[in-house]
Amino acid sequence: MASKLPVIVVGAGLGGAAAALGLARKGVSVRLIEEAPELGVIGYGIQLGPNVFPMFRALGVEQAVLAKSHFPPDVLMLDALSGEQVSRIDTGPAFRRRFGDPYVAIHRVDLHKCLLDACAAEPNIEILPATALKQFEDMGDHVVASTKDGRVMQGRALIGCDGLGSVARRWMVGEEKPTPIGYVAHRTIVPMADAPAVARRKEVILWGGPGFHIVQYPLRDETLFNIVAVFKTENLYERADESAYRAVLTETYASAHPTMLAMLAMMDLKRRWVLADRAPIRKWSKGRVALLGDAAHPTLQSYAQGACMAIEDAVVLARCVELGGDDFHAAFARYEKERVLRTARVTLESRSLWEFYHLGGIARDVRNEAERAKTDDDMYRCVAWLYDGVSLPETL
Repeated sequence: MASKLPVIVVGAGLGGAAAALGLARKGVSVRLIEEAPELGVIGYGIQLGPNVFPMFRALGVEQAVLAKSHFPPDVLMLDALSGEQVSRIDTGPAFRRRFGDPYVAIHRVDLHKCLLDACAAEPNIEILPATALKQFEDMGDHVVASTKDGRVMQGRALIGCDGLGSVARRWMVGEEKPTPIGYVAHRTIVPMADAPAVARRKEVILWGGPGFHIVQYPLRDETLFNIVAVFKTENLYERADESAYRAVLTETYASAHPTMLAMLAMMDLKRRWVLADRAPIRKWSKGRVALLGDAAHPTLQSYAQGACMAIEDAVVLARCVELGGDDFHAAFARYEKERVLRTARVTLESRSLWEFYHLGGIARDVRNEAERAKTDDDMYRCVAWLYDGVSLPETL
């Protein structure tokens, strides 16, 4: 009877929705549970590299995602103090010829809706909002999970897609807190008509400065302007009103380029995010339980690859389950083998790139001179390990 049970996917964010969809498209029955009473994510922009588009094709959502995407002509890094161009990745036709797919920016809500709409149309998926996992047990030939409101459900396996605070991860590797990196972020979306006149409107731009940066890019057919302000602080968990946060920004960004100051003046400061990651681990699975996305390998935003890695996870996992049949031990072991080193490299290189963005003093000058000497081909070679993507396994 265990073979007729659904796979329980915990968490209906981007990774969980992609995992549910990937499994269902392989003929696997899925129960997708989500703690929130309504399915959805906080609505800001994200970037997607070309490595994720073969995954979207496998999930059957590529055209829906492309229809909601912005296609920047360039991804730029500008010096936050002088405004000079530090580096440029041409993401136009030459980029697509090299990597086969585009680089895009998209509203997180739009991407999530593409995945959830596909899940809702899939008869193999049962979606249960307002369902918070409390605990579970691997019984050997199936799993038993209980929810915070007292429900009990059985499944063939359990996939933990429940983010930084993952219940599944605690069961597998014990209590461990994410590692704060000393930086916080404020995020804002404003109508493009209200964006500062001096701000460029089409590119994805990171302004890198000593201990702070800003990321900017358009969304939704260039009708919205997405701004993320990130900076180092000793008061990571301080909660203050908007005027106090504004004072901190004014002090932190005092030396920033005038264009950055114009964008900061538009920031919504009601909420602050503490930025953190975790050191890579080798074990993401145990018996009939596996981790996916931020539950397995949370990373910094340096490469804008958090969502991409989770969606790659989902498609690779679904392929391994297809190859393994009811042998989830073998399927999860192969999934782990396929994903551990790639995602660990993203995590570790993201830490190095984070330092690169925030250099000051003579190190900043050296960085800027070295980057100016790079050609388009040099830049493509730098990101080829990431943007060339992954191949799906043929056997376990």
